[in-house]
Amino acid sequence: MNKTATAIAQASMADYADYIARLTDRARKAAKTMAHASHDARNQALLHAADAILAQQKAILDANTEDIQASTKRGMNKVMLDRLALTDARITAIADSLRAIAAQPDPLGKTLAQWTAPSGFHISRVSVAIGVLGVIFEARPNVTCDAGGLAIKSGNAVILRGGSDSIRTSSLLAGIMGEALAAANLPQDAVTMVETTDRAMVRAMLEATGGIDVIIPRGGHSLVAEVQANARVPVFSHLDGICHAYIHAAADLDRALNIIVNAKMRRLSICGALETLLVDKAVLTSHFPKIAEALREAGCELRGDPAIVKACPWVTPAKPSDYGHEFLDAILAVKAVSGVEEAITHINHYGSGHTDAIITEDTATAERFLQEVDSAIVMVNASTQFADGGEFGMGAEIGIATGRIHARGPVGADQLTCYKYM
Repeated sequence: MNKTATAIAQASMADYADYIARLTDRARKAAKTMAHASHDARNQALLHAADAILAQQKAILDANTEDIQASTKRGMNKVMLDRLALTDARITAIADSLRAIAAQPDPLGKTLAQWTAPSGFHISRVSVAIGVLGVIFEARPNVTCDAGGLAIKSGNAVILRGGSDSIRTSSLLAGIMGEALAAANLPQDAVTMVETTDRAMVRAMLEATGGIDVIIPRGGHSLVAEVQANARVPVFSHLDGICHAYIHAAADLDRALNIIVNAKMRRLSICGALETLLVDKAVLTSHFPKIAEALREAGCELRGDPAIVKACPWVTPAKPSDYGHEFLDAILAVKAVSGVEEAITHINHYGSGHTDAIITEDTATAERFLQEVDSAIVMVNASTQFADGGEFGMGAEIGIATGRIHARGPVGADQLTCYKYM
């Protein structure tokens, strides 16, 4: 930690607010430039950043190793360490993501609608940048580049506040993003990072009305809950990723088995990981035992209701609190249901509005599920782990928004714009 960061860490709440005010002043100036910068210049910054990340791969991995060692000493669990860890492949994926963002169409200056009013006025609704984004995150250092890259693409500035777990890696990546902006003759202050991980800095950002236009939290339940409870600035967020999959009576067994194992076990630490499996009673004895065994072999603990335990006696009896719970671990709640209506009712009651899926070969049932499940992302015959901006063709996303205002689902460059009437 440098002298500036040390001084900030010892400051009072008024000092935190003053520090954020200085940061937002610089960011707002940068945002004005970014909003009118050419699409080519913004893309050049993204491509410079991708090249620099690969060129500095060893330094990034070294910083990440220090973060992992420090977090291990603090007792961080394996799932959270997986969120924190970078590898050669993950660094390559970060660079590829920045290039994919650059390849997207310009989200600014798009005519969203136009018409001629009875008065004779010709009116257009045109996309414009939001301004200054505040992104608060914890263990995932890749968020630095996802947020920075999408802010650049959408003509915004972003202030990043990372957690102590990833501070070395995130600070290095933020510096690389700033250098890439300068190389493209754009203001480095378009991507800046708060120099301290003191939790009081979060409160200062949440109260920065007039300085920050929208807050985007990316982290665990406690962080997001704090942001939602205390923010005076508008928020894009999701509180939990309580994702469901429903195995319908017309599900293909092999397809269901592959989808469920992937949805739960591919990566436990992400918000799109499956947390509750609903099994139609019509396939409880034909499909579920094979799927359950495959999950057990993959190292997953199952917790089921009485009907599930009767079908597979080795399954642990579920507690009521297991339904509607985000485990982020190799644990899956399972419940037997009497049909699609009960499945939809369960999901709309216990889900978090994130991502839910049905496995079925029946088109009419699939269509009903798509229409009636009230979530940001609803899928048919697909793993919930496809809930990702990169998989959606957005290049990257800052998070999956589960609210109803402005953005819902993956928040990519298009979702980081608003509009004005011309």
